[in-house]
Amino acid sequence: MTIDLASSLRRIKADKWRTQLKARPPAALTAAADVVGAGQAAMLLDTNVYILSAAGTLPAAAAALVDRGLLFHCAVCVAELATGVANADPARSSWKALRDHYTALIANIPSTRLLTPDLETWAEAGLIAGTLARVQNYQRYQRKECLNDALIYLTAARAGLPVLTANRDEFDLIQQIAPQGRLIYF
Repeated sequence: MTIDLASSLRRIKADKWRTQLKARPPAALTAAADVVGAGQAAMLLDTNVYILSAAGTLPAAAAALVDRGLLFHCAVCVAELATGVANADPARSSWKALRDHYTALIANIPSTRLLTPDLETWAEAGLIAGTLARVQNYQRYQRKECLNDALIYLTAARAGLPVLTANRDEFDLIQQIAPQGRLIYF
């Protein structure tokens, strides 16, 4: 398979974006509380959902969606979780519990619900991250975070799923450039 960057550029329109974007007000987006009573929803979880859930700090509306939802997972989130485990200090008494929790969590992800970005998704995520880095004046670390978020968002969009995330403002900016996806924030 080849990558058609010209086609991706036509979809993302990186040259169109010249001024800094503003996050939209929360009321203009979909909140977890807005959809929690709508029955079982299919969604892709952002990395922060796993982390907040493990910490016991996932807000009630998001927890209800996770408990009742048809959950999909992204290989990018698995990599972010693995990075967090390896980056944690193994000398701390809590490290083994952290390692064991995420090892079990990742082992229990059904292969049929694990989505991986394809080549086109990688190219378009790069265009989104580069565009936002330019117009938002992102620092180096923000570019990498934006690339991961764009990969997660576009992977969900290709599967027709919204992303459940605590990163409302970041995903909102991505959605403004690539409106074909959806997000649910908490």
